Amino acid sequence: MTELTLYHCVSARSFRVLWALEELGLDYRLVTMAFPPRLHDKAFFDINPLGTVPALVDGNGVLTESAAICEYLSQVYGGGALSVNKGEADYGQYLNWLSAADATLTFPQTLILRYAYFEPSERRQPQVVEDYTRWFLGRLRGVENALQAGNQYLCQNRFSNADIAVGYALMLADFLGLRPQFQPLTEAFWQRLQERAAFVSALDAENRDARSHGIDPLPTPLIRC
Repeated sequence: MTELTLYHCVSARSFRVLWALEELGLDYRLVTMAFPPRLHDKAFFDINPLGTVPALVDGNGVLTESAAICEYLSQVYGGGALSVNKGEADYGQYLNWLSAADATLTFPQTLILRYAYFEPSERRQPQVVEDYTRWFLGRLRGVENALQAGNQYLCQNRFSNADIAVGYALMLADFLGLRPQFQPLTEAFWQRLQERAAFVSALDAENRDARSHGIDPLPTPLIRC
């Protein structure tokens, strides 16, 4: 099999891909870079002209969208183990969650990060942070609704890439201090995801590789930028 190489930053959206690789038990090479890589590693532009993570190199191909990479890995190398497939009842919802994880859940958090943490103090915007926190928490109700009736996971009541994609949005929200505002089923879901062996091993791999590159492995809220 062609070697898979994942370019990653601590706590960035590339963690979704790292988690999927661990869930599937695939062999891969992890390259953890200082954030943001576009400033710290100019050679990375030769791999991904956007200068963002994730970047998964598979032979001569490079993929750069985290949820799409997870689905690619599942279908190409995992026999569909992390996918909900056409013909299954939740197939439409599965596709919806893969998109919603970024477009609906992670997007407002990027604005919170920018205007609460990344901008210089004189450019920070508390009103933007407050508004988009409310936006995120409002959209998060969809996760709570999906877990009604005893569902342990978002689709087909089994673990899938939908849970990885949304799980990262919950991870980021946790880093941002929003976890106390999770509704009960969402809180239990997030706790359940963190107890998965592959989630733990992905964190361990991230920490080991970060330390080997002299990078602080402590969780820091990061966005793909």
